[in-house]
Amino acid sequence: MSTGYEAVLINGTVGVGKTTVLDALGDQLAAEGIPGVAVDLDELGRLWPKPPGDGFNVAFTLANLRDLSANAKAAGAEKLIMAGVVETPDQRRRFAEAVGGRLHLVRLTADLELIKERIRQRHEQDPEGRDWHLDRVRELTEILDRADVDDHVIDVTDLAPEQTAKRIRTLIPL
Repeated sequence: MSTGYEAVLINGTVGVGKTTVLDALGDQLAAEGIPGVAVDLDELGRLWPKPPGDGFNVAFTLANLRDLSANAKAAGAEKLIMAGVVETPDQRRRFAEAVGGRLHLVRLTADLELIKERIRQRHEQDPEGRDWHLDRVRELTEILDRADVDDHVIDVTDLAPEQTAKRIRTLIPL
């Protein structure tokens, strides 16, 4: 079902599976011939050194997202799906402005021990990165709980990425 240009941001703490679900959702849309673009916002914000006062490169990410969204629309994309983190109502507003259309936020949650295990596996060869992410997971979870900026929340503890992607599609007209 095509409903015009829609933007979906898969939100959540580190290690919850945002990028993996992004890939599954993109694969489903592509298999159905729905024109779109999938992007991990971490990649749009990969800039060093980080500018003072913007430790997560949000302003840089938003500038890139604005251009990407405009280019995607010009190329015929109907869906923009993203994996990233939106921590505040103001960030949500800024992301919505950047995509230039309706923005749906879907937060993924999961059992904390499952997330920690994923982080340990992902950073097996990177103890410094592992420790930073293990510290960040609880902090970011609390930030996202307080922010309450999401349209939908899905507990993915017992869901495969493909199941989560399908669940997103039942919640949002894609």
